[in-house]
Amino acid sequence: MENHLNKLYLSNTEKEQQIIYNHFLQATQTDSPERVIEKFRYLFIKATGYDDNNVRLALEKIVNSQTANDEFTFILNRCCHIIINRWQMQSDLKKHIPELIAQFEQALPPGGANSRTSRKLRQLIKDFQTHEHYLKLQRLAKVIGETQENNFNKSQSIGNLIQRYPYLHQHCLLSEDSSYEFKQTVKKIQKNIQRSYEVNLSQYVTYRVRLVQKTSPNHNSQINKISVTQIQPVQNPTLLSDQELVTALRQYVGKVEKGYSYRDLSQNFLTCQAQTSSYKAFKQDLYEYLMFGIEGKYAKHQFNHRLCHYLQNIFPDCDSQKFNEFLMIRTCSQLLKLLIVDSKQNPSHYLFVDLITNLGETKVVGLLLKIVLLCQKIKPYLEQRFSILFSHYESFSKEGVPWLIKSLENLQIAFSIHFGKADLSLVKII
Repeated sequence: MENHLNKLYLSNTEKEQQIIYNHFLQATQTDSPERVIEKFRYLFIKATGYDDNNVRLALEKIVNSQTANDEFTFILNRCCHIIINRWQMQSDLKKHIPELIAQFEQALPPGGANSRTSRKLRQLIKDFQTHEHYLKLQRLAKVIGETQENNFNKSQSIGNLIQRYPYLHQHCLLSEDSSYEFKQTVKKIQKNIQRSYEVNLSQYVTYRVRLVQKTSPNHNSQINKISVTQIQPVQNPTLLSDQELVTALRQYVGKVEKGYSYRDLSQNFLTCQAQTSSYKAFKQDLYEYLMFGIEGKYAKHQFNHRLCHYLQNIFPDCDSQKFNEFLMIRTCSQLLKLLIVDSKQNPSHYLFVDLITNLGETKVVGLLLKIVLLCQKIKPYLEQRFSILFSHYESFSKEGVPWLIKSLENLQIAFSIHFGKADLSLVKII
């Protein structure tokens, strides 16, 4: 059975709410998806003439209650989640989820209803469509309903690309009051998309290695292990060009800074920090760690001064304290706010765009990766920073913010290499 949501909005209509929840839970178990959608449409969207008198009366009491304006959005959202959670468990049913959410597009104007209750219900539906819960449902529909191929060819806005980036899903699809069941639903979707992406990326790398083998006069033993009887073309699974993708793969897999990989650098840094005596000394070492490998006039004359000043002013009262994990987490979190975006309320990201303009998306994501490799507990915080940018530009066309798409793609590659299960060790052959 569906677990209850946190009881933050229950009132004297708790009994009526449960009647509606049970009604849709039973419908998902006994009725076809088409019939469930029809019931949903007649109860909520048409807002008149529902054939189950008990359910209709329960909804009328909720709509006419004094707390309707505060509660209804959460009640309706939960009804959607009840249906979605059940359908997501069966591959042949989840395709109907976008159709369910699309019912809101048929919402009728309040003024056209005959009864006071119907007018109030239609107004509540209209209000729901302005709430963040509805936006998250629309995103979910895009995640489930769009294939990567469709995204590549047809998507006109940034928002339609959300399926490509599973690391955004926790932040863009869930709310504080999301039920455990819905969280598990999103987690399952996220896991499946990530697994599929890693398989596609691995196949693309193998394909590129085979091309190298075919054209190269030198056949070392590692290449010879790969069959070349027939080379089947494999599509680039990203929105980067082939050359941009290869550059990103080499950057995140190989030796990038004076013979060291990103993982080498992070491990060396952490080993040295075991001997660090104070938080102030840690911040000084962290500055050197982040600047190591960043060259050019921009880095030397602008970015380094700003980064140094910013680090010095992070928790200065703790400078004399012994460095610990708590300070590591807090410091890295503050750095990500500086380097990417401050907050949803203050979505300023001038420095992030400036870094990309001067260093390029691949190196900037590499810089962020260096921070996360020091403290994996802040990975969700990094994902949240990008979810803020994604939400900020959600309605923009793809052509309007190419730097954001390239950044999202690079981060997906970096995460897949360092936190995924794909074996991309053959990248060095390309």
